[in-house]
Amino acid sequence: MRSGAAHVAGAVRARALVRRCVGPASARVLAGSPGLDAAIGMLASGPYGREVRPGQDAQSVQDAVSRTALWHLRILAGWLPRDGVEQLRALAGWFEIRNVERMLRRGRGYGRGHDGPAPFRLGSLAVVRPPLSATFTVDQVRAALASSAWGDPGAATARAIGQGMRATWAVRAAAVPAAEPWAAGGLALTVARERWLTGRPLTEAAHTRAAGLLGRRALDAASFAGFVAALPAPAAWALADVREPDALWRAEAGWWARVDRDAHGLLHAAGFDGRPAIGAAAALAVDAWRVRAAVAAATDGAGTGRYDAMMDAGHQE
Repeated sequence: MRSGAAHVAGAVRARALVRRCVGPASARVLAGSPGLDAAIGMLASGPYGREVRPGQDAQSVQDAVSRTALWHLRILAGWLPRDGVEQLRALAGWFEIRNVERMLRRGRGYGRGHDGPAPFRLGSLAVVRPPLSATFTVDQVRAALASSAWGDPGAATARAIGQGMRATWAVRAAAVPAAEPWAAGGLALTVARERWLTGRPLTEAAHTRAAGLLGRRALDAASFAGFVAALPAPAAWALADVREPDALWRAEAGWWARVDRDAHGLLHAAGFDGRPAIGAAAALAVDAWRVRAAVAAATDGAGTGRYDAMMDAGHQE
């Protein structure tokens, strides 16, 4: 299939996939479900029914939602030309990061029998080849990353690998048309959370990679206020109204709200090019985020109150 025809097919498929999203209204209904079993019943009959099953605990349901979103990305990738697949691979790197971070928390690789969630299956969207499921030690993980587009994290530690991958994800995603503010803003939130909530400075490798999007002046700032003030425009929007690190959760909700608005703008762009596919990838991610939040609210009995607070925080100007 020629590139132009593939973009047409991809745009049609992208818009069709997004039409199957749960959406904000139904997600709010889900949040008000009288318990996890009721929430599972709702999800099992909708677009997330491919992975959601009766008897799953809340974490398994949330993972199932994420796996479904990834499956939809893999379907979409099958309709796109090579450059479109590369862009989806850059955005889908989040799933590979989650795989690695979970593995490192367990202290062992995927391949030798493990408890905990099954790894996300990225198929053609994986950056590391062969898949990281073939690794067993932290040193092997570092070597696999170093020989891929992720690059060497600089050390064989969970902190170095996690920070390095997240900084690299942002750099790769920023090269995707229309995604630079998502990537730069998301990286600013990540760095703020690492430095001022968990108290962990960036490793040298992560600092070097993040500097390309956030600038060294921001990264070297001694205070949270100084960091926010020094951020360049593509990243500054994400923390524009944040005065204290404890309010970062509101900024994260605002980040998702911005991605949601931009996604639907891309989906409805005139013509047939790569924009609808990028918009679909973002819209699918936002829908999965909403649904995961709704499942958490239904599980702990918080109902729509906590869910509404999170959604409202994201839409504050």
